This record gives sequence, C-alpha cells and structure tokens, in this order.
Amino acid sequence: MTIEDDQWMEAYKAILKSLAQKRVLLFYSGGKDSSLCMDLMHHASKKFNFSFEAHAGAFPKHRYNREERNRLDRYWQERGIPINWHEFAEKDADLEGTQNPCLLCQQIRKRLLFQIVQDRAEDMEKLVLVPAFSLWDLVSYALEHILSDRLSQEEKPALDQDMQRFHETAQRFYPHLKMQEGYEVFRPLIRFNRPDIVESLVERKIPTLSIPCDFSSFRPKRLLQNYYQQMGLHFSYDSLLSFARKSLDLPSPSGYTSLDKGEYLRKVF
Repeated sequence: MTIEDDQWMEAYKAILKSLAQKRVLLFYSGGKDSSLCMDLMHHASKKFNFSFEAHAGAFPKHRYNREERNRLDRYWQERGIPINWHEFAEKDADLEGTQNPCLLCQQIRKRLLFQIVQDRAEDMEKLVLVPAFSLWDLVSYALEHILSDRLSQEEKPALDQDMQRFHETAQRFYPHLKMQEGYEVFRPLIRFNRPDIVESLVERKIPTLSIPCDFSSFRPKRLLQNYYQQMGLHFSYDSLLSFARKSLDLPSPSGYTSLDKGEYLRKVF
C-alpha cells in the first residue's frame, strides 16, 4: 500500500500548518525512511507555505563516497532541495574492533546533531527537528525491551544499560514533542510499515543510498526487520502504542519534554 500525500497531510495538518513561522531541520541519511520523509515534507511545504533545511551526516564514510553523494545531490537539487552535508573528524576505522560499532556511530552522530542545533539556537522556540523513524523501528524497540529487560537473566549493570536504551528509544513512539525550551520534535513516518515506505519510493522513483553499511549486522532492529519482511508482517501504530503503554510501562511525553536540550539531544534524541 502506497502512502498518499493528501491523507498524510490531513493526519498532521495541525502540525504542518504551524511550520510556516518555524525553522525546520530535517535529518536526511539517504536511506529509505528519510528519503520518503523528505518527499512528503517537500510536498507539504508547498501546500502549507513553509521551508525546511535538509542536513546529512556522511558517516560511516564508506557509505557516502563522492559518486554516491553526487547522485543523491543531483536528484534533490533538481527538485529545489539542497542537502547540507556535514563531515566528521572520526574515521570508519574508529568503529572497527569495538564491541558495538553502531552504538559508537550513534554517539558520533548525536554530537553532530547537537552542534547543528547549537549553531541555530538563537531562537529555540522556532526550531523544529524532523527525524525519520518508521513503525518498524518502534516494533523493534518494543521487542528489544521485552527480550533484554523482561526475559533476560543479565546481571544488573547490563540491565541498567538496557533500561537506558529503552528510555532513549521510547520517546520515539510519540509523533510530536514540544520541549521545555520551546523547540519541537516531529516524526512524520512512525505510523507506516517499511513495505509501504518502499512501495511509495518505487512509485515516486526516488533514489536512495545504494551502499550497504559494513556494520549493519550489529543493529538489532535491522535483524528483526529482516524477519518481519520474510514473514510478511504489518503492524498498527495504535495497537502498538496501546500495548507499549499497558505492558512496557512506556514513559509519558512529559518525561522527555521536561529535559533540557543538552541532556535530550546528547543522550536521548
């Protein structure tokens, strides 16, 4: 099932209407989720008269060679959307041999995110951050929590780390958060299953990053998503949210919106 622009815009009409007076930062990776997110936001920007900036962190570097970046740049430039590519001092070799290269990669990317926000923090009340998480991401976070926190026999230090992981991922269940400094987080894709996203990309002929990550096998959610795909599974956002609230003790939005931007952007987002 493809995702229709009109239905999506109607579902988020109140949020999209408010963006005309905001500075919107969309975080683009070249992957499937962020590519469809960029397309949807582009169409919405014309209808609701707002603009947005696309920011991309080219890391790990083996995925973003010059040819690949130029290919993606050409497509989006032709549509009037320049991509702001951000470089990293770190190298791919810094990830090799670590126990969890994906965790280190996320930490490196979060430092960049915080710097991007800091550079544009003259008016936090007008800032809107747009990441591209999907429904399959949320299902994977729920399963991670069940397996590691509820069923595992790990020692306390490992359990503490797992709980911290759930605290980080649980806030992604909410499509919109208004933080205490006034800035907002808007997640446009969390109601959609990955097959719907892929089908929509094919229909719209949108190019995506073609170089796989050498470290993808370390990502639990990627392994779980391969299973969903093989089993032909589709999920309901409303059912998942209800389950997470009743059975997983999903924290309320206020547990995140009360965090100062340093703690939230460095440790949680």
